[in-house]
Amino acid sequence: MEPVSIPAQRGTLEDPEVLQNVPGHVIPILQREYDDFKTESTKFLQGDMPEDEFIKFRLKQGVYGQRQPDVQMIRVKLPFGGITPEQMEAFADVVEKYVPLNKGHITTRQNIQMHHVPLLEAEELIRELGESGLSSREGCGNTVRNVTGDPWAGVAKDELFDLTPYAGAYVRYFVRHPTTQAMPRKIKTSFDGSPRDRAISGIHDIAFRARVKEIEGRGEVRGVQMLVGGGTSIMPRVAPVLYDFLELDNGEYLKVTEAVFRIFDRQEWLRVNRARARIKVFVDKYGIEELRRQTEEELTGDWVTERDFSVEHRLFGDDERESAPSPPESCGSPNGDLSEFERFRQANVCEQKQDGFVTVETKITRGDLTPEQFRGLAEIMRAYAGGYARTTVQQNFVLRWVREESVYDVWRALSELGLGDAGSREINDVVSCPGTDSCKLGITSSMGLNQAVQERIEALNVTDELTRKLNIKISGCPNGCGQHHVGSIGFTGASIKVGEHTIPAYIPHVGGVFEGGEVKFGTRLKLRLPSKRVPDAIERWIGHYEANREEGEEWNDFVERVGTGELEGLVKDLSMPVDFELETMNQFIDWNRNVPFEVIRGEGECAV
Repeated sequence: MEPVSIPAQRGTLEDPEVLQNVPGHVIPILQREYDDFKTESTKFLQGDMPEDEFIKFRLKQGVYGQRQPDVQMIRVKLPFGGITPEQMEAFADVVEKYVPLNKGHITTRQNIQMHHVPLLEAEELIRELGESGLSSREGCGNTVRNVTGDPWAGVAKDELFDLTPYAGAYVRYFVRHPTTQAMPRKIKTSFDGSPRDRAISGIHDIAFRARVKEIEGRGEVRGVQMLVGGGTSIMPRVAPVLYDFLELDNGEYLKVTEAVFRIFDRQEWLRVNRARARIKVFVDKYGIEELRRQTEEELTGDWVTERDFSVEHRLFGDDERESAPSPPESCGSPNGDLSEFERFRQANVCEQKQDGFVTVETKITRGDLTPEQFRGLAEIMRAYAGGYARTTVQQNFVLRWVREESVYDVWRALSELGLGDAGSREINDVVSCPGTDSCKLGITSSMGLNQAVQERIEALNVTDELTRKLNIKISGCPNGCGQHHVGSIGFTGASIKVGEHTIPAYIPHVGGVFEGGEVKFGTRLKLRLPSKRVPDAIERWIGHYEANREEGEEWNDFVERVGTGELEGLVKDLSMPVDFELETMNQFIDWNRNVPFEVIRGEGECAV
């Protein structure tokens, strides 16, 4: 068994196997894993290793096959989204050297992915990133995936307390853990200390929400509420509560989680159909009470005494305040661009609970960053944010610890990188998965539709404040990586058969909620829209909402009042398929494509 943890200290890059309590250095780097990857890759390419065996090995290192042959997607884990300027520059370097599309992609789970990388170059890429403290370990496979969190944790005014240290301990405990290397299916985990639930607890396999409890003789004790069994895909479920309160500082939350994982790992009936083997299926079949009963029983086993659940040496302890910027000697001020800057300040800037500091959320179009943007953001982090930033579950980038008086300078610097647009998490900040650009499971070009929708929204010049609060989320297949279930307006990739030909299409969902309280899944509309007509449908819905809503009525309330049938009727004509003819050929070609559409869908490797 490999060590699950090592004594905690700040460490250096010269000794990377020591836990480092700086962002982006949560997972210990084991150099021998890169050597093993090179050895096993070479054996596979020479025909000396069966493909199914190699896939399992490859996935644990965060290297995933694409729909395109002979190239890989690399998924690098950023626990709770934390990253350093030096690591941003490391991404820039490897993207330039190894990634043909010349971009890295922020995912809805705060990872950064790179696509179309040849297998042997994948080993070089992850090795070079490892030198900066970044790890792709267990970024794929039936493991504990990247542990997400609120990007504003530690600085948010509304949080109960900062769960970042405990999220770090959770990562360090379960990475390379023997119980979590070949479970029936992957586990997605989140930590959130805010009542707004910015980490979207309800859609996770395992989720923790900050709680405090008065215990006699001990005073106020920190803990978490534990949720189990959430998820989206073809069986969307909001995770129910397994325990209302588990202590943090004594490691109880780690112990109970391992008990749940041990139970999950023994469910051989789930392995029969890996595509439906998530822990939510267990909870759906037996109920959360039965899982709680089995967990209590599991906690009486001998294994408990063999474990060290203490968190002191695993906690991610980094006092960001120590590195926060001092007041600047001078700063810029808006001149002719005052209105544009004020729009940015209103939409993208939020006060921290620490006086004098703000966060600046940077809108990353489609989650894609070029090497120049990686490097530019690194410089902005150093100059204005004390080196602190986090990726978000909405594919954006939050600069932390920015001085209030520096916001204009930050905006100007972001604008020079093409990243100064206002409207993060608004209607023009469209979220989508990669879709058929790379994913084996993709049905449609969700990234292509993302671009088309965003261009339409920008052309509409939406100024209405209530309309701007809508969010649009797109998935290229039913699995939901684009979070379409929880969008104000969501779309999932599908198709429409017309004789021997096929039209790329989307199924709309309306009324979802992902932030502000409890998760709510949107209602699926009873129609399919050809992909090329989706922007028209969105424009009609927006116009209808603005013209017919009641005073102050928000979108979801409007949807509930008028009913989904009314929204379906507005676009019914757009859902009607056309015959395959020269004049209608465009309908049979997906966005960003130049050949007739066909459904080409493989099997996800983690479900093999």
